Amino acid sequence: MSIEMLPQSVSRRSGDEDCPKRTGTLWTASANIITIMVGSGVLSRAWDIAQFGWIAGPAVILLFSFVGYNTSRLLSDCYRTGNPNTGERNSTYMDSVHSILSGAKVKACGFLQHITLFGNAIRCSVEASLSMMAIKYVNCIHETNWEYSCQILSTPYMIMFGITEVLLSQIPDFDQIWWLSIVATVMFVTYSLIGLGLGIAQVAASGSFKGSLTVISVGDATETQKIWSCFQALGNIASAYSFSEILIETQDTIGSPPSEAKTMKKAISLSTVVMTTIYMLCGCVGYAAFGNDTPRNFLIDLGFDNPFWLLDIANAAIVINLVGAYQLNSQPIFAFVEKQAAQRWPRSELIAKEIKIPVQGLGQYNMNLFRLVWRTAFVIVTTVISMLLPFVFKELVDIISLGFWPLMVYFPVEMYITQKRIPKWSTKWVYLQMLSMACLVISIMATAGLIPDLKEDLKTNQPFGMIY
Repeated sequence: MSIEMLPQSVSRRSGDEDCPKRTGTLWTASANIITIMVGSGVLSRAWDIAQFGWIAGPAVILLFSFVGYNTSRLLSDCYRTGNPNTGERNSTYMDSVHSILSGAKVKACGFLQHITLFGNAIRCSVEASLSMMAIKYVNCIHETNWEYSCQILSTPYMIMFGITEVLLSQIPDFDQIWWLSIVATVMFVTYSLIGLGLGIAQVAASGSFKGSLTVISVGDATETQKIWSCFQALGNIASAYSFSEILIETQDTIGSPPSEAKTMKKAISLSTVVMTTIYMLCGCVGYAAFGNDTPRNFLIDLGFDNPFWLLDIANAAIVINLVGAYQLNSQPIFAFVEKQAAQRWPRSELIAKEIKIPVQGLGQYNMNLFRLVWRTAFVIVTTVISMLLPFVFKELVDIISLGFWPLMVYFPVEMYITQKRIPKWSTKWVYLQMLSMACLVISIMATAGLIPDLKEDLKTNQPFGMIY
């Protein structure tokens, strides 16, 4: 083992000749996009469709697939400033905003991006613990045949998830977690197919399709509560197509030629088609199986109770998928903090010193003390918040960031208009501004839909005491 001062990685906003070789492909970029989009949210599409009915539900999914597809393509064109092949590269979302828009918008973008990624990391921790608890709960019921004797506390499972992320967070760079994204994508396909298969079996057993053509009957809920639920479902579907917070970072890992934008657009197309197909299948089959009683997540909420071993496999796949999603959300934050620290204290040994550790069969690992301490602290903070506010913090983040609109629509549209010099009041300019304003209204509606649930969660939240 040896210790030496290693130079800081070269800024990726300089010319290509200064940059490390990039090896990302269409497949690794698509895996990143799919992993960041889903979590276990694909299994919630049935609940979202249930709020609108058979006609409006699938229509809303198709609508936001169109919006997400187009705004993501706009953002991919902003990876290079100027010439799409030889222009200055922007390795992060903030760099793109700085190069094209500048001013206060850079800080606003940075705050919104990082608070969104931070909230997503906490969501991953909470959802992973729920899936682990579901495995324990299902097995307990199977063994005791008495559900009231099976109460599972979340804290140990959140700690287990946190320990796993402490280890994985030591992977130095965003472009080195491509294999984790591919594993997460395979796990996503696994639990999606299991959920789809169980839904089809449920429909076959009942012999009928449940649900209604229009919005579900209010039942015991008031008209106001129904409206809030529709708003919330609208936000859920819109956010399901938002991966802009890691799009530029993913594009910066792609090798060229062909141009990064060309490969990224293919990845966006492939991912959008795959995700829309899965969303439609799982959402429609789940709604057909449960109708107006569709749970928010029909695996975690135990819409099915048999076969228990298949449910265990599905929930285990969700956990592994979320392990990868946590890293995808955290790595841009890690890189930002470490870059700022290196710029502020360029002579600090704590930040620059790396310890070369030979790893049998894997070559050499360069352990950085600052990276070890800071990233471990980050994982501890997200884990503790997950224990304290399991269902509250993500809703607070969505409210603070005003949902999906700024990162998914506003900044891509504004940067595209500026970079392409689209004339004001031209047909294309008007179309893009109308799209942005319409999405802002939807974002406000979706954010408002979170408030009732937030109030209820604040009343019932028990720190360190989430029980399945």
